[in-house]
Amino acid sequence: MVLATILGSGAAAAAPTAGAPAANHVNVPVPANERVTLPNGLRLILVPRHGIPLVAFNLLLRGGALLDAPGHDGTAALAADLLTHGAGQRDAFAFADAVEGAGGVLNASAHGEFIQVQGQFLASDSHLMLELLGDAVLRPHFEAAEFDKLRERRIEEIKAAKDSQPEALLGNYGRAMLFGSHPYGNATSGSEASLPRISREDVARFYADQTGADRAILVIAGDFDPVQVRRDVTAVFGGWKRAALPLAALPTPERVRGRRLLLVDSPGSAQTYIWIANVGVPRHYELRPALNIANLALGGSFGSLLNRELRQKAGLTYDASSRFTRGLVAGEFAISTFTQTDKSAEALQLALTTLGEFKKSGLDAAATDAARNYLLGQYPLAFETPFDWAVALGDLEFYGLPESYIGHFGSDLVATDAASIHSVIDGAFPSPDDVDVVMIGDAAKIRDSLSKFGTVTTMPLSAPGFAPPVIDAR
Repeated sequence: MVLATILGSGAAAAAPTAGAPAANHVNVPVPANERVTLPNGLRLILVPRHGIPLVAFNLLLRGGALLDAPGHDGTAALAADLLTHGAGQRDAFAFADAVEGAGGVLNASAHGEFIQVQGQFLASDSHLMLELLGDAVLRPHFEAAEFDKLRERRIEEIKAAKDSQPEALLGNYGRAMLFGSHPYGNATSGSEASLPRISREDVARFYADQTGADRAILVIAGDFDPVQVRRDVTAVFGGWKRAALPLAALPTPERVRGRRLLLVDSPGSAQTYIWIANVGVPRHYELRPALNIANLALGGSFGSLLNRELRQKAGLTYDASSRFTRGLVAGEFAISTFTQTDKSAEALQLALTTLGEFKKSGLDAAATDAARNYLLGQYPLAFETPFDWAVALGDLEFYGLPESYIGHFGSDLVATDAASIHSVIDGAFPSPDDVDVVMIGDAAKIRDSLSKFGTVTTMPLSAPGFAPPVIDAR
């Protein structure tokens, strides 16, 4: 969570405290590192850090769920899952046994903009680590039996979430509504509608076409000899070909104008889950320190404005938060909360009112200093281990950010003034009149009370997909 707050936008954290020691605002030096681009295009970053006999790695493959074919959401996620379920000379059991037997960790997952393979091994097992990583990335089996099991598991997980944890799906409905046909609207894990359409052949073809050395970033951090590891990486990955297809450009999504409401009907639900959003800002947003301060104060901590208004004063919820999701282009700014069914309209109104007051009044000096000091105090904690640095430097390389993005963060926070924060609140945060609202709750009990907020479109929670039916134009 701390790393997300610093590199990305941050979700809810502990309450900031005014008057934190000024000595906390120190910059964290980025460790010495070596960058090499192999002839096939793979970008290698080596970060030697001796003292702890561990080696961590973070491999990013550009593309991810953004490249899922229309109606086939979840293809990249299935491909990523299968990378560790049989590869090279090992079947699924033997591969897992090799990792666990060495006391290592090796996981693969799909995200919106990339597929990620990461983990950590003892320094003495670094050769085995690279062998397993190479097998997973270059020689996955994509066995039919493993594919069938994973696809069925994902479908069952979605069904289970609808039955007992619908809030886990709130963002899927929200992004499908907010982004529409833009790739950011894809459900990374797929849906009950899309997953049955995906075949084992679809997954294998996707991986063959959409991955390659020229899309890869590999960061290795820890206790190792850089000369030897560079030689080993070249031996393992030097023959990897470039991706078969060019990487499609990612369009910039447009902000919504006006307010729309989608009510996902969950009959008998005792609670209503609320998501309020608009398009936010990209990872390259220039006023990132001011953005972090402003969002922490609004909804990024337990003592935030949203929590004070909805939880402490009104008693409508146990938690209300806000966050920016920032990628290659602007992702969403979203407020999320929940309340009991008969308080649904009241909670929505108060959340919108709080956002409106925040836009109008901004932050006073005390709130600004409290948020700033909290971020300064937490900042160094994100960069303590080799794994932290493997993740952080992979993030910088992927988004084309300078090392000063990390190294100067503390001084940038200190230098952030009221004018920058005002500019961020005015430009990055949406008006409460220009948002998409998604609510999961008992439509029969709350639909009428929501009509005052705008046109309400309803869809059943039982529907197999996340995309809403046709909604009236804004």
